[in-house]
Amino acid sequence: MTENRFNVVMTSPHLAPAAVAVLEGAGCTLHYLPAFPSGAVVAELTGRVQADAILARQGHVTAAAIAASPRLRIVARHGVGVDEVDLVAAAARGVMVTNAPGSNSRAVAEHTLALILALVKQIRPLGASVAGGAWRGGASSVRDVAGLRLGLVGCGAIGREVARLAAAFGMSVASSDPALPAQGVGGIAWRASPLALAATSDILSVHCPLTEATRGLVGAAVLAAMPAGGFVVNTARGGIVDEAALLAALTSGHLAGAALDVFAVEPPPADHPLRDHPHVLATPHLAGVTPGSLVNMGVAAAECIAAALTGGVVPPGCIVVPGRAG
Repeated sequence: MTENRFNVVMTSPHLAPAAVAVLEGAGCTLHYLPAFPSGAVVAELTGRVQADAILARQGHVTAAAIAASPRLRIVARHGVGVDEVDLVAAAARGVMVTNAPGSNSRAVAEHTLALILALVKQIRPLGASVAGGAWRGGASSVRDVAGLRLGLVGCGAIGREVARLAAAFGMSVASSDPALPAQGVGGIAWRASPLALAATSDILSVHCPLTEATRGLVGAAVLAAMPAGGFVVNTARGGIVDEAALLAALTSGHLAGAALDVFAVEPPPADHPLRDHPHVLATPHLAGVTPGSLVNMGVAAAECIAAALTGGVVPPGCIVVPGRAG
């Protein structure tokens, strides 16, 4: 057995056994934290054990956490988004930051399609109606999925998988993404901007990372540009959609509904107006949390840590911030 010589802070109480095996095989000792630890808690444990690595699944990895251990060489994200890691602080200290691109694409895409179908078919309100003793009564508000226009704000691995699944239901798909060629690709049409995309989308689905450039990207102007009766779906990050603007569009009746797997503050406060809005279907940021994706994300992060700490090669496609380990 490899001698344990590295300390790894895990910002969650659980890690897939296959990922644990990778780390233990590289000589790592894991130090687990409770679910959704505060930045201060992450920093305290990182300093106390003098961590060589942080495997970041839940909670924020702040500048204080990055500074807490001079031994720290890598912060590996258990997933794709890196908005919960202070990238500037990591770069300043030469700490590598990695993610796991593609590890949960299928799971998030499936969840996105489930939300789209539930919105269009009015699953939540119809179920509540039956539970309350009603039975049909008036004209059905259920719509056909085939023929609807799906707009993707972002067209990376997840967006393209959503497009593939949506096409099977007969939806036409377009996207606004700087990386998408102007002629479109793989049946996905190109739109010059989120505003232009919204104008031709019955459903607007968000699949871009949260950065300063994308914060509030889907705001009042974009929502107003959508055809009346449209839907918004967000399985990316809460800060990308302006929640006040979304609430206003739902309240006015301009939008027929929204489905949110993510919120700007998580968990949202008990009195958050979108949490129990009659036209909002909400899930607790678990689109990518399936047995298969948990293994994929955990193993990818563990392999990055093992490589960085033992002199191996960290996959270039996983590196978000290069550090002294790279």
